[in-house]
Amino acid sequence: MDLQGEATSAARFARYVEGLAGVIGHPERVRPLRDYCTGLMLPGDRKSVEPMAARTAPDRTSAQHQSLLHFVSNAEWSDDAVLGKVREMVLPVIERRGPIEVWIIDDTGFPKKGRHSVGVQRQYCGQVGKQENCQIAVTLSVANHHASLPVAYRLYLPAGWAKDRARRKTAGVPREARFHTKPEIALDQIRWACEAGLPRGTVLMDPAYGNDSQLRSSLTQLRLSYVAGVQANSMVWAPGKRPRRRGKPPNNTGRRDEPDLQSVKEVALGLPESAWQKIEWREGSADWLASRFARVRIRARHTRLDPVFLQEEWLLIEWPDGEEEPTKYWLSTLPEQIEFKALVDFAKLRWRIERDYQELKQEVGLGDFEGRGWRGFHHHATLCIAAYGFLVSERETIPPSGTRSCAIFPAPAVPNDYRPRGSPVAA
Repeated sequence: MDLQGEATSAARFARYVEGLAGVIGHPERVRPLRDYCTGLMLPGDRKSVEPMAARTAPDRTSAQHQSLLHFVSNAEWSDDAVLGKVREMVLPVIERRGPIEVWIIDDTGFPKKGRHSVGVQRQYCGQVGKQENCQIAVTLSVANHHASLPVAYRLYLPAGWAKDRARRKTAGVPREARFHTKPEIALDQIRWACEAGLPRGTVLMDPAYGNDSQLRSSLTQLRLSYVAGVQANSMVWAPGKRPRRRGKPPNNTGRRDEPDLQSVKEVALGLPESAWQKIEWREGSADWLASRFARVRIRARHTRLDPVFLQEEWLLIEWPDGEEEPTKYWLSTLPEQIEFKALVDFAKLRWRIERDYQELKQEVGLGDFEGRGWRGFHHHATLCIAAYGFLVSERETIPPSGTRSCAIFPAPAVPNDYRPRGSPVAA
């Protein structure tokens, strides 16, 4: 579907929704689909159902509220089918600026109160930077240097939730949904992307995923290269060293049976001054982003000493000027011949997922869903990704200084006496 063939943003949006409507199932869902996506892109602080109902149908807010609520929380349409249609329409637009270069694994958190929202528990929430009552979703995005698009999205269901039959039933958690760690969910998404034939890219991940050697090994088995953030205490064999205990994995420390193992921090501190270079990787808002980097060929410790997992790979280290010690470490199976600057560029391309999360939450209300159920949580996220996909396809038509949502739809005329539930005035 050629969205760019339409003359105006409104016409392109209508064409875009028409494409989504083809996989939504029942004809009666087309109008709430259009209204929900419209509400997500209209200006406004909250993108939960009630405020969106007031913005999209100010003369019949109550009826619109019921329609949108049923559509997102109860209607049995397929998230996979809608996301597939989004990919079909948006990926060609992204690839006009170049092929897909990376797949990015990450997760995002949504602070919540109470204990009844599906998957909520006290856990680390990146949005607030500490342990907090929240939900966590694991995502996979595809990207090049021009744009990125989430292609998979799944709620992390903590072990306590997975075993609690009463809460599962109340929240409508599917029978097949079981406890899986976040790296296991990410690997399932990667395997699905391979089977679906998505354009392949180098897998990028932060230390929460990169420290998992089984995940890295599985990517190698899938013939995917990676640039994986790791913690400073990750153990490797330094340049020129090999495992001594053939056929057996190291013990917990690795020091007794594998004396040549070192932490990546020890390797970094032992490098000569000549190993460090200042490298620029991207133009920022004010100036080029630059830092000091070093790279060496090492062998990373794995849970099993299969020769295929003990090939040399890159250890990339960042040590900014003014810092007392290195701040970031990556392991990478990108080719040995790759240029230093290109290796740094791949590692730093993870910033696109941070942009995804920022815009999904600030522009289209990814974190504003107020329901408690499994289906509603995923339906809302799917529609947010659909709205975001349209904004991605519109980027070339919107001035850089303009707000993307406001550039497409004007602010609606909400009735003067409308007050959202819970507001001080309504109380």
